Amino acid sequence: MSVLLLTILIFSPLLGIVLLLLWPADEERMIKSIGIFGTIPALVLACYLYLQYRWGTDLSSFSINTDWLKFGNLKQYGPDFFAVHYELGADGLSLVMLLLTAVLCTMGAMASLSIKSEWKGYFLLFLLLEIGMLGVFAAQNLILFFIFFEITLIPMFFLIGKWGFLHKEKAAYSFLIYNGIGSAILLIVIMILFAKTGTTNIEYLKSVMTAGSKAPYMPISQALKNGLFFALLVAFGIKLPIFPLHGWMVKVHVQAPPSIVMLHAGVLLKIGAYGLIRFGMGIFPEQFEKWAYLIGILGVINILYGAFLALIQSDFKKVLAYSSVSHMGIVLIGLAALNEAGIQGAIFQVVSHGLIAALLFFLVGVMHMRSSSQSLIELSGLGKKMPRISGLLLAGGMASLGLPGMSGFISEFMAFLGIFKVYPVLASAGALGIILTAVYILRAVLHITFGKNESGILPSSEDIKGIELTPIIILLGLIVLIGVYPAVLSGPLQTALDTILLGIGS
Repeated sequence: MSVLLLTILIFSPLLGIVLLLLWPADEERMIKSIGIFGTIPALVLACYLYLQYRWGTDLSSFSINTDWLKFGNLKQYGPDFFAVHYELGADGLSLVMLLLTAVLCTMGAMASLSIKSEWKGYFLLFLLLEIGMLGVFAAQNLILFFIFFEITLIPMFFLIGKWGFLHKEKAAYSFLIYNGIGSAILLIVIMILFAKTGTTNIEYLKSVMTAGSKAPYMPISQALKNGLFFALLVAFGIKLPIFPLHGWMVKVHVQAPPSIVMLHAGVLLKIGAYGLIRFGMGIFPEQFEKWAYLIGILGVINILYGAFLALIQSDFKKVLAYSSVSHMGIVLIGLAALNEAGIQGAIFQVVSHGLIAALLFFLVGVMHMRSSSQSLIELSGLGKKMPRISGLLLAGGMASLGLPGMSGFISEFMAFLGIFKVYPVLASAGALGIILTAVYILRAVLHITFGKNESGILPSSEDIKGIELTPIIILLGLIVLIGVYPAVLSGPLQTALDTILLGIGS
């Protein structure tokens, strides 16, 4: 049964999809209930998997490897040559990402109660999106990873284009074009590796590329390795995103419904970071080490560029969008450090930003429901009318700027500790972004909470209540838990970190 756990976890949203297909489309309350409860099995199984790890169970016992596709009959190279298996597995990194995805999907489904029309189609796409996101983090070969990666694109395109705001179609096509280009580049890399090595198994590719041995079919030159590495950097750089490949992401953050932006900022952007760690550092460690300084420079550019643009925005969603660009720069500088502190800080930042961004965009959605606006000017003076929302917004803002005791502080501290050890000049430049983060977050939050509203548009006086509080309490609780007890993440991640560091020779 244990070998089927990951398969059941990934495809458990299919139960909700089947129920939705059978249910009449005009029963709003039941459709939304099925949509929310369709995410619960994956959350329960992800929590069970985490608890099994904490109780000492080896995560490899949950792996599955079954024959799937076979190309040709080249037995002289081995029975698995040019074969693609159905391979799922989990290590500490995958476990953390699966848990983050499951939590945010359930929180996002709760936030989707604000959807006003065509609920059935919305939740069908939502649950299909969840399947793709979960599969990405459990796939153990590149073909399976790519299939799940592609599954996430189509639902997101329709969720943005159908249920977004004024310029939703433009944002949806921008998302599809940029991510389609990234997918095409990724597919080219996968096909070349498959042609050269006869396998897409991630662990086998690591041994071929890092042991200095020749591929069993065709040798792989250093020039080709460099080219493939840069292709991966571009493919996952679009997803992360890395400047100047970020324009599509800002449009999506602004135009997509808040419940979908929670998943986009919280999980989908993190696929870019996951890809750089799992494939960039794992399969191409020599190239990653060679170009680490360039990656660090790109990280600093992200940090400063995102922070400066967030500082001048008058739309709260744009503030958070450029904040995401800036915070993903911290992931890059952590990885560029190539030491335990930096890489651990980068992974912590992936999880921390996922939770914080989801919390802030949920609050944006709550405020938009009451004011039909996301403008800092039109939302001014919220503190008097909605003190609970204002207080929770302040808490989310403090987490985003890295207040000690919250997850943002831990991740930023470790990432900068790692980069200061090896590139102090880069670290000093990047540290300016930390100061700017405090400035633009406090500017936005204080403007909304205590600013004078001269727009003539007064938001509803109804404060946050009921089921709206559930996702906020859960997300804030997790942010504080990681901030005060980092071992909840560092424990599972240690084995994965040791493997990464061994691969890069640190």
